[in-house]
Amino acid sequence: MNRVFLDTNIVLDILIEERKNHLKSKELLTYLLLNNYEIVISEDMLSTIYYIAKNKSTTLKFFQTIQEEWMIVPYGKEVVTKALVFALDNNSDLEDTLQCFCASSYHCECVISSDKKFVDCGVKIVNYENFLK
Repeated sequence: MNRVFLDTNIVLDILIEERKNHLKSKELLTYLLLNNYEIVISEDMLSTIYYIAKNKSTTLKFFQTIQEEWMIVPYGKEVVTKALVFALDNNSDLEDTLQCFCASSYHCECVISSDKKFVDCGVKIVNYENFLK
């Protein structure tokens, strides 16, 4: 089974209809589900998404739904340690670095993100268009 890691911005696009990439996110999610991809996010993302989302009840229901279908994984000390060293050595964004190393530790084939400059820690980084090609 193929396994992909979704960046926080992708999950927000799925959840929040007003976001500019909402339709792209629905297309992506449909593709992932129809092609039996395993979807991975970090448990840390839940609090970030909850904080950003305006509709708290909808967000909590969304979390209940994905908990059954997606892998919601911890970073763990090893990922945090690697990410901190990498972020310091490369002056990179810690959130992206943590997600990248998390994706690597759970053997994801790629990270899907709409960030223009997502950190490169050795895992393939793709956006909506690149992934759906």
